[in-house]
Amino acid sequence: MYRARDSKLNRNVAIKVIPESFAQDPDRLARFTREAQVLASLNHPNIAAIYGVEDRALVLELVEGPTLAERIAAGPIPLDEALPIAKQVAEALEYAHEKGIVHRDLKPANVKVTPEGRAKVLDFGLAKALASEPSQAEACATMTMGASVAGVIMGTPSYMSPEQAKGKPVDRRADIWAFGVLVAEMLSGKQMYAGETVSETLASVIKDVPDLDALPAETPAGIRKMLRRCLDKDPRRRLQAIGEARFALEEVLAGALAEEPAVIPASQRSGVPFWVAGLLALAAVSALALLWRATRPVDRPLMRFSADLGPDAVAGLSTTAILSPDGTRIAFPVHGANGVQIATRLIDQSKATILSGTEGATDPFFSPDGQWIGFGADQKLKKISVRGGAPVTLCEATSLRGAAWGEDGNIIATLDLLHLFRIPAAGGTPQLLAKPEDKGLRTYRWPQILPGGDTLLVTAHNMAANYEDANIAAVSLKTGQVKVVQRGGYFGRYLPSGHLIYVRQGTLFAVPFDLKRLETTGMPAPQLEDVAGSSVQGGGQLDFSQSGTLVYLAGRSSLASESLVWMDGAGKQVPLFTVPGLLVTPRFSPDGKRLALAVNGDISVYDLERGALSRITFTSGALNRFPVWTPDGRHIVFAPTAGTGLWRVRADGSGQPEHILETLGPGVPGSFSPDGKRLAYHQGSQGTARDIWILPLDTTDPDHPKPGKPELFLGTPGSDIDPAFSPDGRWMAYASDESGSFQVYVRPSGAPVGSGGKWQISTTPGRFPIWSPNRKELFFESLDGHIQVADYTVSGEAFVPGRPRQWCDTPISTSGNFANLDLAPDGKRFVVFPLPEGGGADKTSLHVTFLLNFFDELRRKMPPGGK
Repeated sequence: MYRARDSKLNRNVAIKVIPESFAQDPDRLARFTREAQVLASLNHPNIAAIYGVEDRALVLELVEGPTLAERIAAGPIPLDEALPIAKQVAEALEYAHEKGIVHRDLKPANVKVTPEGRAKVLDFGLAKALASEPSQAEACATMTMGASVAGVIMGTPSYMSPEQAKGKPVDRRADIWAFGVLVAEMLSGKQMYAGETVSETLASVIKDVPDLDALPAETPAGIRKMLRRCLDKDPRRRLQAIGEARFALEEVLAGALAEEPAVIPASQRSGVPFWVAGLLALAAVSALALLWRATRPVDRPLMRFSADLGPDAVAGLSTTAILSPDGTRIAFPVHGANGVQIATRLIDQSKATILSGTEGATDPFFSPDGQWIGFGADQKLKKISVRGGAPVTLCEATSLRGAAWGEDGNIIATLDLLHLFRIPAAGGTPQLLAKPEDKGLRTYRWPQILPGGDTLLVTAHNMAANYEDANIAAVSLKTGQVKVVQRGGYFGRYLPSGHLIYVRQGTLFAVPFDLKRLETTGMPAPQLEDVAGSSVQGGGQLDFSQSGTLVYLAGRSSLASESLVWMDGAGKQVPLFTVPGLLVTPRFSPDGKRLALAVNGDISVYDLERGALSRITFTSGALNRFPVWTPDGRHIVFAPTAGTGLWRVRADGSGQPEHILETLGPGVPGSFSPDGKRLAYHQGSQGTARDIWILPLDTTDPDHPKPGKPELFLGTPGSDIDPAFSPDGRWMAYASDESGSFQVYVRPSGAPVGSGGKWQISTTPGRFPIWSPNRKELFFESLDGHIQVADYTVSGEAFVPGRPRQWCDTPISTSGNFANLDLAPDGKRFVVFPLPEGGGADKTSLHVTFLLNFFDELRRKMPPGGK
């Protein structure tokens, strides 16, 4: 490392040069290259910046001042100086983690403090992208023991996490451990792990309990607690996000822990809105509920109040407001800058915090300790700390229909509309638990883990829709036995009061329930007659806390009907048709006279001239979706989400569906080339998330095209979906989350995989690209439900997109992974699903209802027969 002067920009810089002998070492050269790439992707005031790359040299920001190692060598760093430094280091790591980067060699020698007191994290040479596969060329700076793969060690021994010292794969939690060691050493002035040899040091890291006795006596309790969590040897129990440590430091630095009032002073109460006062009462009741129940008879009256979630809050399709198990926190969806996001707040607070990184979130659920929120987004199951920070992807989830987080550190979820899976809360490969088809059923969804952890309560059904006629069933995780406990209804939940509740026709029913025998012990009785629910999805708009509070969204069942409307660029909507049940994935025929779509799990065709809807598939339970017309308009290709493969059926409904291709997991057809000889589709992949493929077709006999061998078109590390051929067949538009969020791109349609140009069309997250048939325009939908359009030109081999603009100010109803719009062949208007009444830009605030002491009310009205 050299100090140098940039004569052009008149500034001092640091030059990091790789020696000639190292340049011949592929491992060292790979690390050098990686550091340049990582630094180039990071731009944060607490991370030393990169200015440029020369031949075997990096031009870096020159950071004046000592390293923390040099400071610690002189003795403990005072609290008032150490804590601000620790906060800055945490902020740097939080930023890197949000970018998907793990440092892997955080230590005092890699942190400098400028004379102004600014901390700078250095040396990202061992950093790796969280989602990338480790390279065999990655080598260690301080321990050259090979690649970052299982069984091999990278990093500095004294600051390695236990799993890192064992040679196991690491993630951001290794940085959190190193951060804990670094902060403890700043405060104590002593090295935590220091053996005479590397082996002794590694053994100490693995076996010895972190010693915090050397911390100064005046170390705040909040900092001690933070360090204990950072230094938990079990990564599953360790702090899961560095943002939690940053938050703890901010609280201590602000004196919040010592100054937080227990009650609102009388002088301030007049300014508190009524609903906030209600939430304050709820918080107090939640905190005292368990103690009261143990010491007082059941005589607390039912208390009801409405809470205003604010004008940005939106009702989820199946889940809106959820409560933490202890009843002190609420989470709900809101319209954020990039679409629907999760917001959360403590019950006794009026201001909610939007959790960045939760764009497109659906069906949130709390961890048992209330510190994490799981949710579905981007066809993945994710989690995020209630304090914020980067979300963590746990596994693929093509169609989430409920999840429950167990005390054993596992999550039980319906990831694919149908089956129950177990997923480690830290992430991993889902394990299939139960297949409804083995019991003659179509789906298990909305699981609840019953006390003891051995049995699930699920909504079980043998149809594609109308969950009014579903059953509530208990599924044994030990034996696989399924027992129906209540017929007729959905979203069953067992309450600690000893009751089973469920929804039917907008009414919440309750019945005493014997937990040991898994059976009801009385007659169900209605409790609430205005509970919103989705009879289409089987989800109930309610949740409860262990302290006895119920929260719900008022309304009726969503089964009644769904509508399609015409919408033009001015936002004017004209009804097209309305039918009962679930409508998804509309697609116009090439001549624009017919509209194919999925209605209640089968493909139907709507004749726009006659106003007639005709069903053309009759495969009960298959959940057929994604119709795509052949260019001649004679056939429709579709895919069953409850199975695999691509199928073809005549558009007039004559004949039986024909299987044309088996896919890896559920396949989704996207688009035909104009000549009908290529079909673009996407499917799952063993190495990435979802990939786009091309199926060649021999159309010599148009009624019986012969499929050829599928060809991979695109397979990035992310999900590549929604392929759409341009009208001339030259280009392919698609959506991909390779950058971390779904964006719309264009590539040449005939380029070999991974080659050719790539042009990003969207500037904010979006999906569902649609080409104008008669103008050089490319449409897509942003995550907040607005239709966007970008003009484009073609210059030789280059695609030249213009800046996207909002085509219409009126948002439409979003539907997750299912396309909710299509462009008419005249290119002037769309067919869309409108937002529900009151769901537009002028809507009022969303309200939910809280019922305090709900468990006591049930015990009074219908004493339980057993628990």
